[in-house]
Amino acid sequence: GYGFQNVATRERATPSTPYMIGDASGTLAGILLLQCVEQRHLELDRPLGQYGIDIPERTATLRDLLSHRQNETQGEPFLYNPERYDQLTAVMEWCAPQPYRKSVSHRIINRLAMVDSVPGTDLADPELPLPEDLYDPLELDRYRRVLARMAPGYKVETRSRVERTELPAAAMSASGGLVSTVRDLAKLDGALDAKLLLLEETLAQAWHPATGYRGTQIPTGLGWFVQSYNGQRVVWHFGMVPNAYSSLIIKLPERNVTFILLANSDGLSAPFKLPSGDVTRSAFATIFLKLIT
Repeated sequence: GYGFQNVATRERATPSTPYMIGDASGTLAGILLLQCVEQRHLELDRPLGQYGIDIPERTATLRDLLSHRQNETQGEPFLYNPERYDQLTAVMEWCAPQPYRKSVSHRIINRLAMVDSVPGTDLADPELPLPEDLYDPLELDRYRRVLARMAPGYKVETRSRVERTELPAAAMSASGGLVSTVRDLAKLDGALDAKLLLLEETLAQAWHPATGYRGTQIPTGLGWFVQSYNGQRVVWHFGMVPNAYSSLIIKLPERNVTFILLANSDGLSAPFKLPSGDVTRSAFATIFLKLIT
């Protein structure tokens, strides 16, 4: 099942209403980079600096960044850190030598006919300087038409008091910038389940809790959070743009059920401390899980 909601206003919302996805964009980075692993361009446990990739944390492995795993000198074995995860933008541009958002468009958005998804809100600007061969005029025009009907974000102070949020234009990166819809995310979800984007054994790794350097299990796989609820494996991610947008995606792989919520406020994520890695902190997730498990 799939769901959507327009939390902040009474404006009409449909499964094809575009929203900014926030941190949940990281699931796309995980898919792209695991494709690089399948193609033997990258190894999960080789320090990225050995490839000559120019990132701040050159001793980190791909597994470290995809799982938000920290080493012994960094304190806790797990820390959700979108800024650190954003280093994967450069890793993907090393694997596929082109701008990151071109890989997102070519390998995912266009391949799956995600016609209401856009790799970055900055593409709305007709004066934005772009590489000459990045997108053809028809593709750019489609992106701009999608962005023109994007749900505005709101800061919600009380049920009766909301304030529209004006956000600066954002490019697409490994940790954010994607605009999408419930219907398009359902296409992505279906392609994962059908093994069209990643092999079954790759998904098994991605959807299995990683182990920290001290041998303890951490609440992430590769590009996803992973935990158990009533004996069921729960694979999930969230996104948040403070005072503007939020998202929640929950998969129960053994039940072949996925729950997708998008909102034009941060109410799906901000109140629940989801970066700790426990989706049951979310009232929305708990209601869904109690109903379905």
